[in-house]
Amino acid sequence: MKFTLSWLKDHFDTDAGVDRIAEALTDLGLEVEEITNPAARLAPFTIAQVIQAEQHPDADRLRVCRVLTDEGEKQIVCGAPNARAGITVVLAKPGDYVPGIDTTLGVGRIRGVESHGMMCSERELELSEEHDGIIELPSGHVGQRFVDWLADHRPEAVDPMIHIKITPNRPDALGVRGIARDLAARGLGRLKPLEVTPVPGGFPCPIGVTIDPALKARGCPLFAGRLIRGVTNGPSPDWLQARLRAIGLRPISALVDITNFFTFDLNRPLHVFDAGRVKGDLRIHPAAGDEQLLALDGRSYGLRAGMMVISDDQGIESLAGIMGGELSGCTEATTDVFLESAYWDPITIAATGRALRINSDARYRFERGVDPAFTLPGLELATQMVLDLCGGEASEVVSDGAVPETARAYRLDPARVVRLVGMDIPAETQRATLEALGFTLAGDMASPPSWRPDILGEADLVEEVARIASLTRLQGRPLARPQPGVPRPILTAAQTRERVARRTLAGLGYNECVTYSFIDQAAAQLFGGGADAVRIDNPISSEMTHLRPDLLPGLLRAAARNQARGQADLALFEVGPVFHGGEPEEQALQATAILTGSAGPRDPWGSRRAVDVFDVKADAEALLAALGAPARSQITRKVPGWFHPGRSGAIGLGTNALALFGEVHPAILRALDLRGPVMALTIRPEAIPQPRTKSPARPALKLADLQAVDRDFAFVVDARVDAQTAVAAALGADKALIEQVRVFDQFTGDKAEAQMGAGRKSIALTVRLQPTDRTLTEAEIEAVSAKIVDKVTRATGGTLRG
Repeated sequence: MKFTLSWLKDHFDTDAGVDRIAEALTDLGLEVEEITNPAARLAPFTIAQVIQAEQHPDADRLRVCRVLTDEGEKQIVCGAPNARAGITVVLAKPGDYVPGIDTTLGVGRIRGVESHGMMCSERELELSEEHDGIIELPSGHVGQRFVDWLADHRPEAVDPMIHIKITPNRPDALGVRGIARDLAARGLGRLKPLEVTPVPGGFPCPIGVTIDPALKARGCPLFAGRLIRGVTNGPSPDWLQARLRAIGLRPISALVDITNFFTFDLNRPLHVFDAGRVKGDLRIHPAAGDEQLLALDGRSYGLRAGMMVISDDQGIESLAGIMGGELSGCTEATTDVFLESAYWDPITIAATGRALRINSDARYRFERGVDPAFTLPGLELATQMVLDLCGGEASEVVSDGAVPETARAYRLDPARVVRLVGMDIPAETQRATLEALGFTLAGDMASPPSWRPDILGEADLVEEVARIASLTRLQGRPLARPQPGVPRPILTAAQTRERVARRTLAGLGYNECVTYSFIDQAAAQLFGGGADAVRIDNPISSEMTHLRPDLLPGLLRAAARNQARGQADLALFEVGPVFHGGEPEEQALQATAILTGSAGPRDPWGSRRAVDVFDVKADAEALLAALGAPARSQITRKVPGWFHPGRSGAIGLGTNALALFGEVHPAILRALDLRGPVMALTIRPEAIPQPRTKSPARPALKLADLQAVDRDFAFVVDARVDAQTAVAAALGADKALIEQVRVFDQFTGDKAEAQMGAGRKSIALTVRLQPTDRTLTEAEIEAVSAKIVDKVTRATGGTLRG
């Protein structure tokens, strides 16, 4: 929305300058985008007088002038035909920037004669296109600022233009008067009254109007107009042309300029038909769906069924509320016009405008909502301006429909306003604010004006009071604590673990990724998802149709994109939700990381190696420890199908799986176009049992003062038996006494089978016994050793190796 300062002052009596007004507008929610102040670019120029003008000695069309300035006499070479002694001119001195020629002046030498400045034309100062000669002022004294002279004699030339940004909920601010009303409510001045005097009709209107019954309820509740005959459609007056040009509009003719003026002045879009081209009465109805309209922009539009149009006996003449038709448009030869003022349904106008891709000032306002109660007053004011500028005689008003009902009321609770806003605003001030904005108050009920369709509840009343009072007045105050002392933690256990997981993985050298929760069905099916329960009803693309069942698809695709750009060594992680169904309880938090490429950079010692399963196993154990998982857990091979069956494992407590680690299955990598191998780990923080004690302090360190006892055992087992099975069995022999069990040797291969039989291998364990109260006797050690042998042989089906 653009307007000039003088235009604003037509509705607003104020002494405030443009800077103060701009600051208030932004504070009111009408953000100022730009201020174009012609006075700023004309500030350096001063008035001077030509004392003498002589012919240039070396140029027929140049004159050497002696000019009296505020700095004394200056010599200036000028080529203007009207340069002569005695005239008052506008002077640009060396160092001044001349906008019309985009040049900063300096002392020049023209054909051997020095020139100390320039006498300017109107085009050089961007005042007009006049450039046949330099400016000759009828008055002014030497040294006077040119902008001061313009302010006294041509104020429109230095009228600042303000461009504000209008949010969709403020259609009333799409007119200059609506902006003035806000400023008056803020207290910057007084809103001038708008007097509407009905124009008496001199004769019955020969053009009737009817609204299709299907559109009266929703579409076009009210349509009015009148004929004005005997008009002269010439150029509009200079003041009107200047205002339209200042806001970027091109003056066309008096009739068209009047409609544009009312669109921006009072937010009342209008349309004028050339009555000589209208055949019969006008009818507002839905389009059938096969019509064409040649619009005023010179383009032909194919109309869809249901779009609102205005037709006469020979066909469609206008696209209702959006743009008129070329066939009934006004020209210089127009003598009789039909002036239309109507109220159109915002949703219908928006749908039609988007479908036809037409952007017009009328559509922009009608789709946001103009004042329905101003339909007829706007017609009267526009009629009077047409008569004043174009002459003619007006008919009686013809109309169909009625002004739609907009009455509604909401309770104003001053105490609640103070409580919500946080400022002490007296009840009298709150009521005065709403009344200044056009609200009607009856007791504690406030009724919004017809031009404010955005007021739909008590909260909007609070917002209006706060907006006018200015939220910049808010004083920062610390929130009162509900109880004294150190505040308690506010994060839940799940939130704390999520934060710890991120920090731990980042500390292990991984880079965090944030991927979409939506993936395509094919990728989801690779990881056990893709069911209809997690299908997105309205996906943003064909590659985002399902909720992800795992974080690995997003990380693997991120790795593939990096590999395609030459980044082979990657360590990526993500912490986020995964989905196993469409219900809220079927969502879980997951922490996943992947490794690709090598574990270190190239070096002269050949220490560079490819990442392997043990890298992610160590990281998974470190993350579990950081999240508070028990130190003793079991590792099994019960992993899902997207892991390599022989190079992966699951860490758990009994049947409760805490983490997965290992190499991603090659089939998965081929499906996602990724070069392998890729190592991955996945942890479910919610599966980790909460610690029994809630204290953040670590437990006291327990050190034994008795020497530990190590015993080694070797067992011959089937080649398919996991070493973990033997370790777990040995640990269970005496949980109080056995501190640690480790595998220190494994004998496999042809030599092992030659000694122990086909399909057999040897697993060697070292078991540490840690007494706590007394030194173990040999008999006690032997008893524990016997239990270990018994437990392991039962669990593995093997025998003690001799």
